[in-house]
Amino acid sequence: MQYPPFLQPGDQIRVISPSGKIDPGLINGAVDRLYHWDLNPVCGRYAKGAHGRYSGTVDERLYDLMEALYDPAVKAIVCSRGGYGAIHLLDLVDPEVIRQNPKWLIGFSDVTALHALMQNAGMASLHAPMARHLAEEDDFSAAALKQLLLGEIPRYTIESHPLNCEGEATGILRGGNLSVLAGLRGTKYDFPAEGTILFIEEIGEEPYHVQRMLYNLKMSGTLAKLSGLIVGRFTNYEEDPGMFKSLNEIILDLVEEYNYPVVFNFPVGHVSENYPLICGARATLKIGKSSTLSFSLSE
Repeated sequence: MQYPPFLQPGDQIRVISPSGKIDPGLINGAVDRLYHWDLNPVCGRYAKGAHGRYSGTVDERLYDLMEALYDPAVKAIVCSRGGYGAIHLLDLVDPEVIRQNPKWLIGFSDVTALHALMQNAGMASLHAPMARHLAEEDDFSAAALKQLLLGEIPRYTIESHPLNCEGEATGILRGGNLSVLAGLRGTKYDFPAEGTILFIEEIGEEPYHVQRMLYNLKMSGTLAKLSGLIVGRFTNYEEDPGMFKSLNEIILDLVEEYNYPVVFNFPVGHVSENYPLICGARATLKIGKSSTLSFSLSE
């Protein structure tokens, strides 16, 4: 896995909207925050556009992504929001362009598709807060993103959860939004199971929808081959009494037979506590009385 260079003060960071349209005011707020980080934010031509539910046509969104990739002055690319639409771009980007122009791609939610694109090309990327968070929040997650972009590798420690499965694992961290990952199953952008510490998060999905997607991972043998599992935040849903168990208990039922660590309620997802994670990095997950996740950028 290739790691893009970390940023220096004054480096240009390009803001693009590869998926849904966004309130331009949120992009302006994110730009202000990035300026305060002593970076040089520049908006893509169509970042503030609108075309139906999208920020632009496929060609317009692809233009902004490719221009950011090709421009040697751009050292990182931050996606303004998720929504839906990134999947339109995957087969239109030559992975060799990514390999020859290494730079950090930042985002989460629907941007999970672009993380899959980056990892398919052998490039690490950042599952991290986007424009709304940067415009409205000045918290640990935003500070951690700044530090990571400037080369300070995080080590996260969180409180224990009663459903955790204790243990220690080292592997390549991969994952993101569960629905997006499910939509990439069976394609060249699907993640390899062996040696993977998988992290998942979701928004607005019924518990039985989540169980259905995880059954796909189980029956395909993927869950059995993982090195570890990080269950992030699942938001904007209601527990289903007809399922007889909570969503976290449903997830645990599907993985507790495997001999690897599982951590619940990790701060990643559609929440303010959305810790930046390095997709494609070698990570170590230790779960005991507390849980730690650390990264190593060297083999």
